[in-house]
Amino acid sequence: MKPHYKPIPSESKLFKVEFQKTSQEFYYPWHYHAELELTFILSGQGVRYVGNSIENFHGEELVLLGSNLPHVWTEQDEPVTAIVIYLKEDFFDKNWMHSIEFESIRNLSVLMNKGIKVDPEVASALKLKFYELLNASPFEKLMILLQVLEYLSHNHKSRFLCGQEFTFDLDDTDKTRINCVYDYIQKNYQRQVSLADIASRLNMSEEYFSRYFSKTMKKPFFEFLNEYKINRACKLLIETDKQISEICYASGFESIPFFYRQFKKFKDCQPKAYRINFQKVLMYQPV
Repeated sequence: MKPHYKPIPSESKLFKVEFQKTSQEFYYPWHYHAELELTFILSGQGVRYVGNSIENFHGEELVLLGSNLPHVWTEQDEPVTAIVIYLKEDFFDKNWMHSIEFESIRNLSVLMNKGIKVDPEVASALKLKFYELLNASPFEKLMILLQVLEYLSHNHKSRFLCGQEFTFDLDDTDKTRINCVYDYIQKNYQRQVSLADIASRLNMSEEYFSRYFSKTMKKPFFEFLNEYKINRACKLLIETDKQISEICYASGFESIPFFYRQFKKFKDCQPKAYRINFQKVLMYQPV
């Protein structure tokens, strides 16, 4: 995934609302932008990368992203449809947004620097508001948007995607290096990956690469690698009827007990429970 700066052109100096319904509209390579972003996934599924977080996503999901937080959604099997809101820098102009009336929204904007996965019940409650944004007048859009942000600012069930702020302030050399690591993991996760393998590709010693990756990505390399493998396992649990032992090996793990421990660490449940819970979600499709 090549890192890009994505410009967000808009007639409004405050915000932009987009209904993205094709692959060309939805997909943009690993990128960042100055605008804060609210993305409501309406349908489709895939893998979401935000900062140093890797997770599967599916419909009825709402994610909040801070300024310059790198991200990409990669869709699978079918096009993803989404309503995306971009909040421009002028939206938080100190002449009005720093007033006491907007204190909770201002605090929310700071928390978004870590990336936020909104609680499903909260996302469901806001779904109609997002649809209303598509056809409202410019003034009505502003009013609806403020209502959405105020509602989100008082929601305490959501969770952070990144352990700490992960803004894209890397120089071109770092971007190229991290891009190389991503590409290597995607192509080689099913075999045994060593520090020596990846460090040699970056012309680093194993020790230096280990320190470099932890400092840059805010987590150790093998934690990042295992998280990627677990998300591949989740995809197989959802999309196939394969035995869990088969999925373990297909995801690049060599030990079933270790696979179970890593799955519990990243998903807070066991693989069988994850599959059952997802099947329950598919059976319940809210209007």
